[in-house]
Amino acid sequence: MSSAAPTNIAGQKHALPSYLNADNLGPWGIYLQQVDRVTPYLGSLARWVETLKRPKRAMVVDVPIELDNGTIAHFEGYRVQHNLSRGPGKGGVRFHQDVTLSEVMALSAWMSVKNAAVNVPYGGAKGGIRVDPRTLSHAELERLTRRYTSEINIIIGPSKDIPAPDVNTNAQVMAWMMDTYSMNSGSTATGVVTGKPISLGGSLGRHEATGRGVFVVGSEAARNIGLEIKGARVAVQGFGNVGAVAAKLFHEAGAKVVAVQDHRTTLFDPAGLDVPALMEYASHSGTIEGFRGEVLRTAQFWEVDCDILIPAALEGQITAENAPQIKARLVIEGANGPTTPEADDILRERNILVAPDVIANAGGVTVSYFEWVQDFSSFFWTEEEINQRLVRIMQEAFRAIWQVAQDNKVTLRTAAFIVACTRILQAREMRGLYP
Repeated sequence: MSSAAPTNIAGQKHALPSYLNADNLGPWGIYLQQVDRVTPYLGSLARWVETLKRPKRAMVVDVPIELDNGTIAHFEGYRVQHNLSRGPGKGGVRFHQDVTLSEVMALSAWMSVKNAAVNVPYGGAKGGIRVDPRTLSHAELERLTRRYTSEINIIIGPSKDIPAPDVNTNAQVMAWMMDTYSMNSGSTATGVVTGKPISLGGSLGRHEATGRGVFVVGSEAARNIGLEIKGARVAVQGFGNVGAVAAKLFHEAGAKVVAVQDHRTTLFDPAGLDVPALMEYASHSGTIEGFRGEVLRTAQFWEVDCDILIPAALEGQITAENAPQIKARLVIEGANGPTTPEADDILRERNILVAPDVIANAGGVTVSYFEWVQDFSSFFWTEEEINQRLVRIMQEAFRAIWQVAQDNKVTLRTAAFIVACTRILQAREMRGLYP
């Protein structure tokens, strides 16, 4: 990755902000490079491009809780609202020991792009707490969630900023967040978060939505390059909610899932892993380690002979070091920001198509939008209706982005940014500056 300082629209060098390191720009630096790549395609809207490079609001909070042993522990929490020009902020909350401000800023910006790419009326936001949730008891996790929610309470709300599950958070965490916000506001506010339990206004189909979106976009991309899903060999990194659901849907469509990697191990079977059995095993053990199949070294995952590769873990996984080893024809980004700009260039040179995260994993936020709408109206749709609406929106968004890519002879990622950034900056320009 280039360590050059970012430039403004006039080409002037800016000093790097305090949260960036010149030798390793991190996720936010990757996002800035992506914006620089799309700027030449924005026409007259390029005068507003600095809007995309500056989060509207970044909150860093101390989250103190009393542990079960009576001691007090402090954790650092974040909530970043990148852009609210098109609507309230929308984005998940992750609990992870490696969460940083740079990461949350980048994730919030990618949410702005993602929401605009599929044309749902949201801005981008993201949150997180730097904590290893495996070290906390259930009661400690609840106290952590409730305290964090109280700390960010002033900037979230059904019409301001709507959190959702992300890495290491789930429906239960969202229920605690909703209850805490509701108690502070004096009324039940189901629309303050999405990804809630069904009994609290959650939406049918939400659990599988992100993985389903990966499958829908992947199927469209595969069709466009003449790749038949039936019989295709698929490798999946990450076997959580996104990776496991995507693996299941590709398996059901007749593909062979030949490799799966999680935080503990990498399994390989050229004849295809038994995905339903693997999902059942992982749901009880918390890992795929110990399931039948050949065990590979971690780095060997990127060398697996496959047709479709799905990185569905964390950001920064496909790099300039491992991109030359990838044998897939199609990469579908289930995770946020899994491919560095340098790796993007290598994959393009090798004629490997990348379906970027901002469209490929947008199924989750799309059904979150459905949940939010249902909460406001107190009228709920069937799972069949939700899946049909999801497929239609994802297909239409992908086809529009594919056409922009063809017209401008750019990658799908740049095309997605062209579509999304144009929508964001059009809203910014029409709204103007106040005061």
